Amino acid sequence: MRGKITKRAVEALTPSADGAETVLWDSDIKGFGVRVQRGGVRSYVLHYRAGSGRGAPLRKLTIGRHGSPWTPETARREARRLLGAVAEGVDPAADRVARREAPTMADLAKRFLAEHVEAKRKASTAAEYRRLLEKAILPVLGPRKVADVARGEIAKLHNALRAAPYQANRVLAVMSKMFNLAERWGLRPDGSNPCRHIEKFGERKRERMLSASEMARLGEALASYDGSPFVVAAVKLLIFTGARLGEILGLRWEWLDLERGEARLPDSKSGAKTVHLPPPALAVLATLPRIEGNPYVIAGHRDGAPLVNLEKPWRKIRGLAGLDDVRLHDLRHAFASVAASSGMGLPIIGKILGHTQPATTARYAHLASDPVKAAAAAVAEKIASAMVGRTGNAGEAKAVDRTFDSGA
Repeated sequence: MRGKITKRAVEALTPSADGAETVLWDSDIKGFGVRVQRGGVRSYVLHYRAGSGRGAPLRKLTIGRHGSPWTPETARREARRLLGAVAEGVDPAADRVARREAPTMADLAKRFLAEHVEAKRKASTAAEYRRLLEKAILPVLGPRKVADVARGEIAKLHNALRAAPYQANRVLAVMSKMFNLAERWGLRPDGSNPCRHIEKFGERKRERMLSASEMARLGEALASYDGSPFVVAAVKLLIFTGARLGEILGLRWEWLDLERGEARLPDSKSGAKTVHLPPPALAVLATLPRIEGNPYVIAGHRDGAPLVNLEKPWRKIRGLAGLDDVRLHDLRHAFASVAASSGMGLPIIGKILGHTQPATTARYAHLASDPVKAAAAAVAEKIASAMVGRTGNAGEAKAVDRTFDSGA
């Protein structure tokens, strides 16, 4: 039936006797109507053809249920707006379906992990990305449509993590990469990454160095530790090699060349790498049993598996040593700091540690000041002696000449 859609007309509308829906088509706007279904639910609808001519497909679009915000007046305005879009070649019904099926942030995360992280990143990196997604990102943004996420939402999430600035910045970096890929995959317009222009929090670099007395206490704690010998071996290897935790825990016997004092890792954070095994490290390896069927140097509790968690035993060991603020990664810093303060060149230190960028090693430059001062003092002393020798007696001068001739 047809007539003017008013509030009274809508509320008077009832289903047919057989329970089928009844539709009142508006007499002013073609295709605009209100239907009532079994149960008395009233909804505003719009029928239109997506294209020109009678052969164009007929679309049936539900504007919304009667009641706030949809009244005859607001529904009529929406019908006019939609018909105007149709006249310009837009298909609102198809757009609505596309939007309903548009990927959410949870969908993007799955694709990001499968096609980018797991395919192109190391397992440890993939595990960290997955942790950040599950713990920080998806609980907040998971249901949101990828195309709808705005900068304000990203800024709010980033700010909520401000108590842990390092993690907040890592979350921001992961989301930025995800949105860059979303643009590449056609899920957002180019240049629309909502992470742009969000300033990262300042991060205070934490480099805990160990003094000689602290090293002694750590040695005593390791000697008194009554847990697994593989735990003690892992900590000692970290100290004696400067290697990363994952490199030591993932070390396999087949990679060791004990005669050359080397462990050749086929892969690491910086690619293939040789970990040098000085005599103290070789002595540690000599005491370790090889577990049949387990290829790992630092064997874990499960058959054929490495030790996967050193944090819990480390907390006990550092507690025994009175070093509660020392992290496992600080052992790598300790190795580098001793090397630098002993006068070893930064390029050599970087080579031992497996740094790919000189700037990474440069953080230890200030520790090398004492050896540099000592070298400068030695040179200046020779120069001063030479100057005294030139103006003093001949015997003194000859002695200084011999010093310079010998390679001063």
